[in-house]
This record gives sequence, structure tokens and C-alpha cells, in this order.
Amino acid sequence: MKISLAILMVMALATVSGAQQSSSRAASGDSAFAMKAGQANLAEVELGKLALQKTMRDDVKKFAQMMVDDHSKALDELKGIAKNVTLPSELDAEHKKLADRLSKLSGASFDREYMQAMADGHRKVAAEFRKESQSGTDPDLKAWAAKTLPTVEAHLKQAETINKGLHSGSTTH
Repeated sequence: MKISLAILMVMALATVSGAQQSSSRAASGDSAFAMKAGQANLAEVELGKLALQKTMRDDVKKFAQMMVDDHSKALDELKGIAKNVTLPSELDAEHKKLADRLSKLSGASFDREYMQAMADGHRKVAAEFRKESQSGTDPDLKAWAAKTLPTVEAHLKQAETINKGLHSGSTTH
């Protein structure tokens, strides 16, 4: 009897410990999402500002202004709901490298590279937001991801449309 009671206690402790680890992993998944989302929003704002300075095309300029406006708003919203997460305040190495590369370009080559980066980046971000909106464990982050996903998808569609025009030789300004 003492042995079976001891076994039950060990099993109960193992179950509680496993549940805590699982909960901790889920929380770290939400934290990782918040960090990635914060970094992506920050990058879109900074790259959008760069594009506003460098592009001569109206469609790219309009897209860049939308990036600054929409991603500034999204970053502010995220700051209000990301619990116990210090969001990034500067670009990470990957985005700094992209900004440095883009800053050295001009004209059509800048527009093509910027819009390609926007299409690629929004494709990745849409996947992250979709995943969080479906399987996130923090209810506020999950709801925010679900609310923000349609905007990210609209940005992706617009980026792909502009990008396609740039790569097909269209000269629409």
C-alpha cells in the first residue's frame, strides 16, 4: 500500500511537472511570436521610411507609406498586449543587412529589391500570424494575430502585384 501510494505521488508530481513544462513551452511560443511580430513591424516601418526617401514611383511610395502607417499602429497595439515581453527597439542583424543593402540602391533596382523583400517578408509573417491565430495560447496575442492577419495578407497581395509589375518591365508611375 505504501509503495502504491508513493508511486501515485511520483506520477502526480510528474504529471504536474509535465503540465508546467508544456505550459512554459506554450508561453515561450507566444513570447517568440511577439518578438518576431515586433521585429517584423519595426522592420516594415524602417524600410518603409527608407523607401519613401528613395523611390520615385507613386505605387511604391504609396505602399511604403502604408507600411509606415499600418505597421506603426500594429507595433503600438502589440506593445499593449505583449505580456512580460520586451519588444525589440532596433532592427536585428538580418533586417539591418537588408536596410544597408537597400540604402545603396537607387531607381528601378531599389524598387525591385524593396518590393521583392516586402513580398518575401509578408509571406513569412503571414505564416507566423496564421499559426499564432490558430494555435497560440495567450488569448490576447491569439486574438491580435487573428485580427491583424487580414491586413498582413492584404499587404502581401499588394506587394506581389507591385513586384510583378516591376519585374515585367511595367513603367507605370
